[in-house]
Amino acid sequence: MSKILLALLTVHDTVHDSVHKNLNSLLKKMNYSIPKIFTGGCDIAIWSKLSPSEQEKALSKDWYIYYSFRDVDSGKLKRMPNIKAGVNKYKTKSERLKILNHLRDNLEYFLEKGLIPYIDNDLSILNEEKKTEQITVTIATPEATILKTVVEEEECMTVKEAFDFALKIKKSSMNPTSYSNYSGRINRFKKAFDDNKPIKSITLKLTHQYLNDILEKTSPRNRNNSRVDINSLFEVLANNEIIADNFIKKINILKSVPERNKTYTPDQLSEIFTFLDKNDPILALFIKFISYNLLRPVEVCRLKIGDIDIKDKKLYVRAKNQPVKIKIIPDILLNDLPDLTLLNPNHFLFTPTKLGDSWIAEENNKRDYFSKRFKTVIKDTFNLGIDYGMYSFRHTFITKLYRQIRKEFSPFEAKSKLMLITGHSTMSALEKYLRDIDAELPEDYSHLLK
Repeated sequence: MSKILLALLTVHDTVHDSVHKNLNSLLKKMNYSIPKIFTGGCDIAIWSKLSPSEQEKALSKDWYIYYSFRDVDSGKLKRMPNIKAGVNKYKTKSERLKILNHLRDNLEYFLEKGLIPYIDNDLSILNEEKKTEQITVTIATPEATILKTVVEEEECMTVKEAFDFALKIKKSSMNPTSYSNYSGRINRFKKAFDDNKPIKSITLKLTHQYLNDILEKTSPRNRNNSRVDINSLFEVLANNEIIADNFIKKINILKSVPERNKTYTPDQLSEIFTFLDKNDPILALFIKFISYNLLRPVEVCRLKIGDIDIKDKKLYVRAKNQPVKIKIIPDILLNDLPDLTLLNPNHFLFTPTKLGDSWIAEENNKRDYFSKRFKTVIKDTFNLGIDYGMYSFRHTFITKLYRQIRKEFSPFEAKSKLMLITGHSTMSALEKYLRDIDAELPEDYSHLLK
């Protein structure tokens, strides 16, 4: 059998005498088609969008490299034997493509260098410019399945290149606030490794060690959040075939006790609003948007003058999970709003010193500013513990609404009406939220204990 560069090509036992005669004329033409990979009849670019059954069907078929080479006698392109390289014994897309991509790229490289599948080629001449490392794979030939040592081009990205690539992808699909938190966690993870080492130097064991260190220094919740973000980044790398597989999925999620803001009692609410109206009107109105319109603090920070339609009693909110959502402005809040007609519609409603002004700062920083202001003005004054915050107002008023509606309607009817007010996208999400804040309590059951 003739020598085959990279063990990529199937060779005939005999070679036509005319090959050498026509060699020079062959090299003057485009003697081959670009090698391609057959992936079971599916578009590999949308693999993640395929259903499990569609993926299974594709993997049940043989995957291989196919190409054509110009026949010496006829001068026409002739289909060469498929190159399977034993990949079909692997059961995942990533494992198969890892081998086939390298073989395809190497085959194309050496065809460009002048490889002729019908003759013995001078491997040292063809290979002189190619930096390689050796791997062993099983390759099918017409005669038998044999072991060959193939030459694999090293194309692995560095840690820095891979992370920069994935962060660029994630940035285009996340809002600025979410991306700021996300990139912060990812960059802290990246600092644990050498930027110039290949991305494959980050292993499952090293990632476990990093997450365990976070767990020891902070909490299970923070460790889990870091795992989620790292997993998201590695999923981008796997989908783009920069790494063979996303091994972060193998890391378990730890049980953690969620943080919870307590609801305020009626007496606390009365005292706090009376104090705020007198001592800090800006913070008072900020909290009323949380209480009466049930917004999250960061959503209040996003509000601009132009988002408030006094005439039609509508509020346009840029929410976390959708570009814009419309909410009504209840009269209880509308009556507390000052005249906004002369203010610039592009200015933010809330700033540190007045309503309706320019404020150049990140959303997270704006939210943190009002959180610290609330601590100084309210928590320190009323000696409130760590369980109380601005989020507590949202919990308190949703609880109040639900209990009032429940006086006239069944639980399902009450939740259906409440969904329109809170903006929860599903009933199950609202039900979980209500359970978390203990919105529904049983009636007195003393008579059952007698």
